[in-house]
Amino acid sequence: MKDHLYIAWKYLSYNKAKTATLVGCIVLIAFMPLALELLLNESERQLISRAVETPLVIGAKGSSLDLIMNTLYFGDEVPEVITMAAADRVLESDLAMPIPMYVRFTARNHPIIGTTLDYFDFRNLTLATGEPLTMLGDCILGATTAEDLELGVGDYLVSSPENLFDLAGTYPLKMKIVGVLKKSHTPDDIAVFVDLKTTWIIQGLMHGHQDLWKVEDPTLILDQSDKNITGSPKVYEYSEITEKNIDQFHYHGDPLTAPITAVIAIPFEEKSATLLRGRYLSKDEIYQIVKPEETIDTMFENIFRIKNVLDAVILVVSFGTIAALILVFALSLRLRQREIRTIFMIGCRQLTIVRLIAAEISIVIFLGAFICMVLLMVTGQYDHQLVRLLFIE
Repeated sequence: MKDHLYIAWKYLSYNKAKTATLVGCIVLIAFMPLALELLLNESERQLISRAVETPLVIGAKGSSLDLIMNTLYFGDEVPEVITMAAADRVLESDLAMPIPMYVRFTARNHPIIGTTLDYFDFRNLTLATGEPLTMLGDCILGATTAEDLELGVGDYLVSSPENLFDLAGTYPLKMKIVGVLKKSHTPDDIAVFVDLKTTWIIQGLMHGHQDLWKVEDPTLILDQSDKNITGSPKVYEYSEITEKNIDQFHYHGDPLTAPITAVIAIPFEEKSATLLRGRYLSKDEIYQIVKPEETIDTMFENIFRIKNVLDAVILVVSFGTIAALILVFALSLRLRQREIRTIFMIGCRQLTIVRLIAAEISIVIFLGAFICMVLLMVTGQYDHQLVRLLFIE
């Protein structure tokens, strides 16, 4: 048998293009459905586990899926903004603890999560190095973010503008990194966490100015009296918060009107959850309250319907590919008649030809299976990142 395998290998290695085509077809037939199954299982695990851990989410009326994907998985689709009054309403109900979330901005393609310290306790997030958020402009990096950006405690990270043409909008904020989280194998690993007020500073709703009473440039002052002073448009806003200028930052207006994207509501008991959901059923209600587990279950029902269609398509394509492979081998035998005749002339039996062809097929299948196994191992190694890229982001 070794002789047959040796001759078959020599033939396949000589006809590289034909061999590569046959192996590629086998890899596609085996890898596509298996990889799809692997990624769907991982996506279900990631999405369901996080959704089950999150009792209720309150946001603006609209797409519940966009609300959940943004709040729980920090997806790119930003839901309609609500205000801090929504969190205050949950607090006053005495039925749940509110955790306001503002997920809108990014820093070097990593989402900036504006929230409160309660979020870290809720998600059981612990620091690997550094300390908690204590001052405006501080940030804490997820483990993967710290690795990707090669940053650590004491370094600085600048927020990204929402678009390149926002000339009159907000200034990028230079944030000091005060901590790095331990890896949790959740979307929290790829985030940048800041206080809610820091996100409002990024948006331009809170800002500090130069002390106009101490400026030496007269062009910075439009009008001045004994009690009041009016600055010109040349007065710059701070792009970094320090101990010296932190007192200059202030919010214009009622803090309850400050923007957030959602509120995670953690009921004190199951009865409280039911009562709280009942308070958002009115037709005139401006908010929606969503149970993430139900939304994700509905999404997966639709995904698996699509998967069934894809499986049927892959099955049909696989049968067609197998038929094409059989045709290739059949045509190959016809083209190799002189070679086969030579083998007969040197005294080999017909069984030898069968063994040679079987050896060629075995080698092709083995190579395809080996490459498929390697690809599946790589996919399994990076399934977490692939799921975020393909299903979440």
